Amino acid sequence: MEPRDIDGDLTEILIEEAEIRSRLAEMSRQIEADYAGKDLLLVGVLKGAVMVMADLARELVHPVTMDWMAVSSYGSGTQSSGVVRILKDLDTDLHGRHVLIVEDIIDSGLTLSWLMANLKSRGPASLEICALLRKPDAARVEIDVKYLGFDIPNQFVVGYGLDYAEKYRNLRSVGVLAPHVYSGENNA
Repeated sequence: MEPRDIDGDLTEILIEEAEIRSRLAEMSRQIEADYAGKDLLLVGVLKGAVMVMADLARELVHPVTMDWMAVSSYGSGTQSSGVVRILKDLDTDLHGRHVLIVEDIIDSGLTLSWLMANLKSRGPASLEICALLRKPDAARVEIDVKYLGFDIPNQFVVGYGLDYAEKYRNLRSVGVLAPHVYSGENNA
């Protein structure tokens, strides 16, 4: 889906598809260098990281193993509920594995902080984070991100896997969602 397909739902495009793909290629080269000779497990966080994980994995030239985890702290709204629930756990044993969590966006950092602690307790050899987007102004906890695509303003964004009420994930770029789309919510 292109921005023209949802005319009026976005206030601006923050990052074009070509910029995303270029940055993912750069990140992939660094990941390959850092994990040369190691068996790397990519852990995608559903549903938002699907696009990022797919494109990142295709960019890597070394074989990797992939697994998926689903956690939720949003529901269908635009703000985190603060309560993390595991909706789908990993199928892979992390003990002794080199694990790279692949995320679409780091907002408050609360969910990812919880996820890091949870996965660390499973005994991986290493545990790092790769995120396409981060909102520094929204951070409530400090998260050490080894591979970062872009820092963005603290606005509600959709596209490239990011959604609002399960819509807009297939937008090829990342754009700011127009407030009228979610104006029925309390967004204070």
